[in-house]
Amino acid sequence: MADARTEPKRIVFIFSDTGGGHRSAAQAIIEALDLEFPNRFATEMIDIFRQYAPPPLDLAPDIYPPLSRTPKLWELGYRISDGPRRMRWLYSTIWPYIRSSINRLISENPCSLIVSVHQLTNAPVVRALRHHNVPFVTVVTDMVTTHASWYDARANLVIVPTEAARQRGISLGLRAEQMPVAGLPVAERFCQPAGDRTLLRQKLGWLPDLPVILLVGGGEGMGPLEQVAQAIDRLKPKAALMVVAGRNRALEARLERKTWQIPTRVYGFVDAMPDFMRAADILVTKAGPGTISEAFIAGLPMILYSRMPGQEDGNVIYVVNEGAGVWAPSAESAAAAVQTWLKHPAQLDRAAQACRRLARPQASRQIARLLAAQIEASA
Repeated sequence: MADARTEPKRIVFIFSDTGGGHRSAAQAIIEALDLEFPNRFATEMIDIFRQYAPPPLDLAPDIYPPLSRTPKLWELGYRISDGPRRMRWLYSTIWPYIRSSINRLISENPCSLIVSVHQLTNAPVVRALRHHNVPFVTVVTDMVTTHASWYDARANLVIVPTEAARQRGISLGLRAEQMPVAGLPVAERFCQPAGDRTLLRQKLGWLPDLPVILLVGGGEGMGPLEQVAQAIDRLKPKAALMVVAGRNRALEARLERKTWQIPTRVYGFVDAMPDFMRAADILVTKAGPGTISEAFIAGLPMILYSRMPGQEDGNVIYVVNEGAGVWAPSAESAAAAVQTWLKHPAQLDRAAQACRRLARPQASRQIARLLAAQIEASA
């Protein structure tokens, strides 16, 4: 119990729903704060674009989904903007337009700490904080290939997920000690012991005696999920296929109508993804950092079939070089990779061991402790 005479310290998390990873990262850290320090902190999440950005910047969460489906355009924007001088010019140019909104964000949300889990908010918020005695921490939610906008030397801490992300910050002028390596924040439910796989499959209603291929396209069912599922089915592996279409209702309906040659179940958005990962043998997915981190913890080898150019390029290289998965950028090559692993279980086992070696199940709690220490140091 917190001392009744002590008000909880308030922490504001700045995020935006431009991709699912920012929200889930903030939620995982908040959950860890509650577990590590019960009743000690009050937290609030603010979608900076929806709640405070002036038009047309307030449309960013709506623009992201169609933009993410045009990878060449996305890559062009990423490459053009990824440099410290270019970002300084951009922020200096737009500062007169966004200044009042950022100042209003700070004045309306008094707190002991501001935490950003979105790269595009860092420089403006730090600039506005120069007249306030409020510490600022960035938690980088891209895994390996990190955009220059993540790194602002004026931040008290920039918490990074990998050593590669730390080295990127050093190259941009930040101090090594300013950037603790903690891993990506993952919800506590993904970090529980695996338990008995047979019992877990019984609970899920899956066949207990066949290897399970888990095919996931993220919360929005992104990427060539349908084509990959069909390619796997055409090869008729001796396995069961579980396809998670996420919120993509049209895709879910099409997959439900298909006649499958192997045991297959189709799901929409699911809350039981931790159990799905612990019960499966192979994960086939896009190279999103959150999914990769969750698969590491589950010891689940992965076949990566697509990536967002720019920030997910390094994820593929990291997974492949560490032996935790393979890159198969077509439906046919992804299906062939599944067959190879099923026919060579020793290779699959080595990949599972690599996943467990790379796992950081304590990342969220470590980040929570770093935030608590930052508040104490600034008191």
